[in-house]
Amino acid sequence: VQLVQSGGGSVQPGGSLRLSCAATGFALRSYAMKWFRQRPGKEVEWVSTIWPNYAGTAYAKSVKGRFFISRDDGTNVLDLQLNSLQPDDTAIYYCAKDSDRSQGSQVTVSS
Repeated sequence: VQLVQSGGGSVQPGGSLRLSCAATGFALRSYAMKWFRQRPGKEVEWVSTIWPNYAGTAYAKSVKGRFFISRDDGTNVLDLQLNSLQPDDTAIYYCAKDSDRSQGSQVTVSS
């Protein structure tokens, strides 16, 4: 199992970014996949889940309506679209399957 993350970076408030996780060794569509983040000085928090077999998605209250999780079954890539970013979204973001996780990407939102 390997999750290789790309995306992230710096953006001004109100901007957008996209994070991607390319999975190898398993089929994304068969597992619940999650995004987490760790803001500076805070604990890791759950951001979003996409369930297998098109069973739906879920979001933390703090990101609902701004962030969107998706999965491309053809390329086996998990995405997180981050819109209307705010300084409080500054964090390291990870994708995860069970105890396996990606290397993480820094997202910095500042003016």
